[in-house]
Amino acid sequence: MSTYEAGKFDVIVIGAGHAGVEAAHAAARRGAKTLMLTLNLDMIAFMPCNPSIGGPAKGIVVREIDALGGLMGKVIDKTYIQMRMLNTAKGPAVRALRAQADKPLYIQEMKKSLEQTDNLTLRQGMVEELVVEDGKVKGVITETKALYRAESVIITTGTFMRGRVIIGDISYESGPNNQRASVKLAENLEELGFDLVRFKTGTPPRVNNKSINYDKTEIQPGDENPQHFSYETTEEILDQIPCWLTYTNETTHEIINDNLGLSAMYSGMIKGTGPRYCPSIEDKIVRFHDKPRHQIFLEPEGRDTEEVYVQGLSTSLPEYVQRDILRSIPGLEEAEIMRAGYAIEYDSVVPTQLWPTLEVKDIEGLFTAGQINGTSGYEEAAGQGLMAGINAAAKALDKDTLILDRSQGYIGVLIDDLVTKGTNEPYRLLTSRAEYRLLLRHDNADLRLTDIGHQIGLISDERFARFEEKKQLIDEEQERLKSIRLKPTEQLQELLDEIGSTRLKDGVLAYDLMKRPEVTYDVIEKIAPADRELARDAKEQVEIQIKYKGYITKSNQQVERMKKMENKLIPDQIDYDAISGLATEAREKLKQVRPLSVAQASRISGVNPADVSILLVYIEQGNVAKVSNE
Repeated sequence: MSTYEAGKFDVIVIGAGHAGVEAAHAAARRGAKTLMLTLNLDMIAFMPCNPSIGGPAKGIVVREIDALGGLMGKVIDKTYIQMRMLNTAKGPAVRALRAQADKPLYIQEMKKSLEQTDNLTLRQGMVEELVVEDGKVKGVITETKALYRAESVIITTGTFMRGRVIIGDISYESGPNNQRASVKLAENLEELGFDLVRFKTGTPPRVNNKSINYDKTEIQPGDENPQHFSYETTEEILDQIPCWLTYTNETTHEIINDNLGLSAMYSGMIKGTGPRYCPSIEDKIVRFHDKPRHQIFLEPEGRDTEEVYVQGLSTSLPEYVQRDILRSIPGLEEAEIMRAGYAIEYDSVVPTQLWPTLEVKDIEGLFTAGQINGTSGYEEAAGQGLMAGINAAAKALDKDTLILDRSQGYIGVLIDDLVTKGTNEPYRLLTSRAEYRLLLRHDNADLRLTDIGHQIGLISDERFARFEEKKQLIDEEQERLKSIRLKPTEQLQELLDEIGSTRLKDGVLAYDLMKRPEVTYDVIEKIAPADRELARDAKEQVEIQIKYKGYITKSNQQVERMKKMENKLIPDQIDYDAISGLATEAREKLKQVRPLSVAQASRISGVNPADVSILLVYIEQGNVAKVSNE
């Protein structure tokens, strides 16, 4: 059967998971006529694993997505059943918001948001082939032989490419949640010369809420005054639903050890590499055999469903073993499985084949984003999708592309890690991966990125005006506190006693008093109230900027030093084979990654400081220019 002309677009997005929805939305908002093709329109932004958004590092990514004009923060703020700020006892660099999602409602709200987006067409269909001519993508062909043409194409197929579900000794071709796997597209990518790897992830069983004895578990409530991911959210959801905590025990571990040979993880059925930071329960028992117990969180999947997600019990053991494991855990003695846990293997693209824009180096106009690039997690996928959508639209419409550097956002850290270092296992974003994490905080994502979002057209003029007003208020309040000298009155001394702070011997500026760790903005407000009420996030920003000013200044100095290296660009026509003195491994890695700057070259695994010095000298001596002229 021959193809038929089904339509022409500026951008086509393949897939409608967390990467796909952000990519399609961003491309359309930038003015590109966009088509999003997905296997199932009822599964848009589906959460195949845990029903939550956010957490350490990941929650900051969601804030960054929102500051740039993306969707994830807005949608989760409308559909959460619980919101908690994590790590509140620690410094601001590691605090992170985490929301339990109403999974069905999240899908519904995301689909509604996309349907109401101008320039965006949603269509159900399985893409089987890319149309590539003379090294440039021209469109896609579906299984129904529809030919859609476009200037840019973004692949966001998640874990669907040649997906294979494994439970015990049973395996079958499938994407997550028993959806169809994408096989022919994976084969087409191989034909086009892509380097693919096999990764694995897993999910735990879901149990019926009515079969759980919560009296044997510990309640985990949401925050009384919940914060939000989106800077546009004004309404709170007050009727939150708690999660519950329980633990495995010796009996649980004995059942798992006795059945390890039946686990696909240890029987040899699974060939793919699994995520280091989200291991299966079998892996936990083997790797941490000295631990007498492991945490198990019981997380409701929504307000109108009885399904409860058993966080911490990811497994590929046979279903009957899963039942025995569950019933050995306090509170789950009568647990009824509604969906069994499973492992899933899938194909991923080696991400060093991409430029920092997420465009494929050897196929112009083709982009990839999300778990297909070797990442794990909804948030990492969404961040990549947003950037791919921005840049694919730029490619199609001849606009400026956007690359965030490592000092601007966790999204910048994520993408730079992928395209520069690659990954030999499903990549998870951690705060420790960011060298400037004191600058990349949950509380200041808008200050870092809203201006960029406005410049590229994803942040409205109205929202940008509110943002400018907030910035001005923060600056004015800091100046006000610098102008107020507090005297050591009895009222102030008693207040300092109450919070465990040292009494004053002399007068002090309100600004300087707030530098004390135990003195919060609320304390200062009691003795030196502002003329007008500041919003909660503005107060937080004033306090953090004052308390951590020295550290922030030092981090900014480090950024400036690194930017000098980032600005030392490596010419396109450089011949690494012509540079004498480079180590063999460094030469191979430089040829593979093709870094854009000396700073990026310095971050490549296998390129050491001596290699960077040789590269710098070679460029500064004008050798590249000489070769070009000849």
